[in-house]
Amino acid sequence: MVMKAMVYTEYGPPDVFQLKEVEKPTPKANEILVKVYATTVNTGVLWARSGKHPDSKFFTFVVRMVFGLTKPRKTILGYELSGEVEAVGRDVRLFKKGDQVFGTTIGLGAGAYAEYVCLPQEWKKGVVAKKPANSTYEEAAAVPGGGMAALHILRKAAIQPGQKVLIYGASGSLGTYAVQLAKNFGAEVTGVCSTSNLELVRSIGADRVIDYTKEDFAKTGEVYDVVFEAVGKIPSSRCKRALKKNGTYLTSKSLTTETTEKLVHLRGLIEAGKIRPVIDRTYPLEQMAEAHRYVDKGHKKGNVVVSVVHNR
Repeated sequence: MVMKAMVYTEYGPPDVFQLKEVEKPTPKANEILVKVYATTVNTGVLWARSGKHPDSKFFTFVVRMVFGLTKPRKTILGYELSGEVEAVGRDVRLFKKGDQVFGTTIGLGAGAYAEYVCLPQEWKKGVVAKKPANSTYEEAAAVPGGGMAALHILRKAAIQPGQKVLIYGASGSLGTYAVQLAKNFGAEVTGVCSTSNLELVRSIGADRVIDYTKEDFAKTGEVYDVVFEAVGKIPSSRCKRALKKNGTYLTSKSLTTETTEKLVHLRGLIEAGKIRPVIDRTYPLEQMAEAHRYVDKGHKKGNVVVSVVHNR
């Protein structure tokens, strides 16, 4: 049996992708076979596709150590996904055929840019859960990466109701979740973004927005209990100028962990209407290169989603 997959065998620009037929995977005893309906284009796949990290040669070396020194070890990218369970291994008890799921493939070395992928039923190298009942597959696919990362980082601050939180980069994938999660914690949230994204950031709950093209948040005299730099583009020293004494500085460069608990927590918030994924654009699988070219520009709002299976 074969399936369609977007394959790359060398590092480079988006044109390295080729749509090919490859062998359809078979689930092991503890795995589920997921028919992938949607996936995403995020920062992690840009690094893996290009074999480069924008910050330094050292981080580029780290990227190559992870993904392959001279060429990719794994030829199918894609870390976030949603879909339907098509088959289960003999030891699987948590899922059954027909379950609608969402999750990630991080420790598996990717694989969601394909019609099918196998995931362990419990946390080992990936994380998967039943998808939010009120989300489309496209919406659900946009949750795991940015949602779990934002939740992990914000939990470090132990935000209390009434505290003032500033999110720099509030319109990105991480930032849009951070704004909504901070509001859910009871914070007064200020979002920093560009002129074109002010209304978006207001629409997801920010109490105040600052246009960074017109005003420097670090020079307003306003101070915050928490400052979260959610895009990794400005120095910590600048962010800390806007912190209260004993305030907490958070950065998107922090190491994060993905767990089923975090994914299930996010599902509950989505089903309760407290957070929602923000989707900028959706592309079909066949237009993967175009999707990557768009995200490469660095101006996406929230998430860019790729629909893998259309006839559902």
